[in-house]
Amino acid sequence: MNVDPPRETPALRERAARWLAEDPDPATRAELAALLAADDHAALAERFAGTLQFGTAGLRGEMGAGPMRMNRAVVIRAAAGLAGYLRRHSPGLVVIGYDARHHSERFARDSAAVLTGAGLRAALLPRALPTPVLAFAIRELGAVAGVMVTASHNPPRDNGYKVYLGDGSQIVPPADAQIAAEIAAVGPLAEVPRPETGWEVLGEEIVESYLARTGAVLTPGSARSVLSVYTPLHGVGQSVLTAAFVRNGFPAPVEVPEQAAPDPDFPTVSFPNPEEPGAMDLALELARTTPGVELLLANDPDADRCAVGVPDPAAAGGWRMLSGDEVGALLASHLVRHGRKGVLATSIVSSSLVGRLAADAGLPYTETLTGFKWLGRLPELGYAYEEALGYCVDPAGVRDKDGVTAALLMAELAAELRADGRTVLDLLDELAVRHGLHATDQLSVRVADLSVITDAMRRLRAAPPTELAGLPVATAEDLRDGGPELPPTDGLRYHLAGAGAVTSARVVVRPSGTEPKIKCYLEVIAPAADPAALPAARRAAAETLAALRADLARQAGLPT
Repeated sequence: MNVDPPRETPALRERAARWLAEDPDPATRAELAALLAADDHAALAERFAGTLQFGTAGLRGEMGAGPMRMNRAVVIRAAAGLAGYLRRHSPGLVVIGYDARHHSERFARDSAAVLTGAGLRAALLPRALPTPVLAFAIRELGAVAGVMVTASHNPPRDNGYKVYLGDGSQIVPPADAQIAAEIAAVGPLAEVPRPETGWEVLGEEIVESYLARTGAVLTPGSARSVLSVYTPLHGVGQSVLTAAFVRNGFPAPVEVPEQAAPDPDFPTVSFPNPEEPGAMDLALELARTTPGVELLLANDPDADRCAVGVPDPAAAGGWRMLSGDEVGALLASHLVRHGRKGVLATSIVSSSLVGRLAADAGLPYTETLTGFKWLGRLPELGYAYEEALGYCVDPAGVRDKDGVTAALLMAELAAELRADGRTVLDLLDELAVRHGLHATDQLSVRVADLSVITDAMRRLRAAPPTELAGLPVATAEDLRDGGPELPPTDGLRYHLAGAGAVTSARVVVRPSGTEPKIKCYLEVIAPAADPAALPAARRAAAETLAALRADLARQAGLPT
């Protein structure tokens, strides 16, 4: 996004006054009028430093007044730009979904009005629902596009606008740039037709169709007697996930009561993201104290991600959360064992273990850039995951990550292992012995000043590391250059040769596409000849990962 602040106060006030005159929302008009009355130059400059940029993640940002915030004026312009793009390329039905965040339904209805006014057909989902229901509905209804109003796992102050095309996958270049150009060409909002009626509100039948499809990921007659604790983290997953479990023969999960109902303020967590410290504390405590529970499941607020916890006698409190890479490998192994065909895929920042599983099974394997906008559109896709808790286990139904069907499949896996007298951790050990221990970690730094990210990337490019954690860098790639398999992106990738107990390692560094973070993804591979060798392999891998974190942070100028 453009963040150069306007320098002249008169020009800044004039721009703010023009925005105020056409803002359709009384709340943001009042906010902006108060800033003008107070002559709050800093706040005005922040809101008018540019515009939220529409890209492959759509729009996402803090709610409030002005073009650098998510608000009705920004959403109306985005919808008008999308309408212009669709009228040129593929006019037809657009399905619109929304989560339970502040203003999500209002933004969705504004979008329906704009699309209808542009001569397109628009249909709203019947209520606040998970993102995968929207992705499913696009293909189920033969829509040419879809919009999901959500900020996923961002803080409560944020909202977002995610766009899908008719294949059910999120937009990628060049569609993103073409839509952005249409948005930039939108004139005064008063000239954007917004009828008060004319769009359709879908019935619960579309939810029923999605639920009927969820059973496709399961094996007929499989074991299903596993009791789970579940939290939607104040999001929209509860009703759909519970219904999916019950209709497919699993016990209804035990819900974390404080987090079961949608609440846009997310009162029990600092960040509504299962990966954030403290977010899973209530669920873990309930799992520890509820007799018979063998699995912990969580969705993020729009239920496209799934987090998994399992009993672990070695962990504090007797339970631990699995990493996204561990769950990704478990689900891949389970699907392959049950005969899943097609391409197995991960993003470049995820563990390479699924590549080993694919080779062992004689299946094709592909890596893409980060995001299901790339993974979801792969031809002949059989399964895809990325380490940030996203899993596509039914590409024929949902070409995107789906936290509901991933939870179902994880419950089936746990139930089958239980029936065999084994555990999820036993299976992880078996995979490590067969394919090598693939240990992953991440250095993720949230910043208030985006220049920290720019400086870190500049430092690493200016002086590429030749060694990290005592391991020589075998290859260093600047992903801005792209290649035959990957389009250009702002990222760096290092493959490291092995030494001692470590056979190889990999590091990928990239700015986050949705949050003010720089992320460094680390993987270390250590062999283990048998189960008895696993403790030593884990110690060696953990020591190397810690050294990688420290060394990379030092060379990039980042805090550890």
